[in-house]
Amino acid sequence: METVQTALWVVIILVALALIFDFMNGFHDAANSIATVVSTGVLKPTQAVVFAAFFNVVAVFVFHLSVAATVGKGIVQPGVVDTHVVFGALVGAITWNVITWYYGIPSSSSHALIGGIVGSVMAKSGAGALVAGGILKTVAFIFISPLLGFLLGSIMMVIVAWTFRRMRPSRIDKWFRRLQLVSAGAYSLGHGGNDAQKTIGIIWLLLIATGYSASTDAAPPTWVIICCYAAIGLGTMFGGWRIVKTMGQKITKLKPVGGFCAESGGALTLFLATWLGVPVSTTHTITGAIVGVGSTQRASAVRWGVAGNIVWAWILTIPASAFVAAIAYWISLQLY
Repeated sequence: METVQTALWVVIILVALALIFDFMNGFHDAANSIATVVSTGVLKPTQAVVFAAFFNVVAVFVFHLSVAATVGKGIVQPGVVDTHVVFGALVGAITWNVITWYYGIPSSSSHALIGGIVGSVMAKSGAGALVAGGILKTVAFIFISPLLGFLLGSIMMVIVAWTFRRMRPSRIDKWFRRLQLVSAGAYSLGHGGNDAQKTIGIIWLLLIATGYSASTDAAPPTWVIICCYAAIGLGTMFGGWRIVKTMGQKITKLKPVGGFCAESGGALTLFLATWLGVPVSTTHTITGAIVGVGSTQRASAVRWGVAGNIVWAWILTIPASAFVAAIAYWISLQLY
C-alpha cells in the first residue's frame, strides 16, 4: 500500500511540474502573441495579455488534439517511458526556459520539451527507443516553420502594399490598427492550439506509463485538457516582457500594417502545423514572419545580428535541454 501511495504522489508531483512548464510556456511565449500588437501601440500591455490569454483558452474548442497525440505517442517507443524519464524531460525543458527567459532570448519551449524527452529517453535506453518519424518531423519544422512564416509574412506585406498603394499612410495606419486585433487574435488562437497540446501530450505520456490511462485511448482525460489550457492562459496573463522588447522592436521596427502581416503569416503557419499534428515553435514562426515583413522594406530594416543570435538559441535548444534532461534523469534515480 505504501508503495502504491508513493507512486501516486510521484505522478501528482510530475503532473504539477508539467503544469508549471505549461504556465511557463504561456509566460515565455506570450511575447510571441502580443509583441507586435504592443510594439505598434494597438493595445496596451495589460490589455494585450488578457486578449491573448482569452484566445489561448478558446483554442480548446477549435483544434483537434493531433499535436498531443504526436507528443504522447509519436516520439518514444511504447513501454520506455517511466516517471524518471518524464521528470528528466520536464526539468530539462524548464531549466532551458528559465535561462532563455532571464536573458530575453526568444527560444522555443516546444523544442525544449522535445529535447528534454529525447535526452531523458536516451539516458535510459539509447537512441533506439525514439520514434524516428516523430523526431524527424519535429526537427524538420524547426526550419520549415520560420521559412513558411517568412514567406507568408513577406507575401502578405507585398500584397497589402500593392493593394493600398494609392491610399494615404494615415488612413492605412487607422485601418490596420483595427485589423491587427483580428490577426493578433488569430495568432494567439494558433499559439494556444499548438502549445497547450504539448503539455497535454507529456501528461498523457506519464499517465499511460503509470497505468492511469490506456495506450489504446483515443484522447487523454478531460481534466488534463482543461488544466493545460487554463495553465497556458494564466501564463500568458503574466506575460514575458523581456522577450516582448526583443520580438517587437529589436529585430525590426513594426507599424500596424507590418504587425498585421507578420501575425497573419504566423497564424496561418501555426494552423497548418497543428492540423498536421506537428509540435512547432511559435517563437520560430513569428520570428520568421517578422523578418519577412521587415525584409520587404529593405534588407537593412532587419537587425540581422539580433536575428542571428535568436537562430543560435534555436539550434542549441534541443541539445541543451536534452543534456540537462539526461542529468536530471540520473538524479531522479537517486531520489526515488
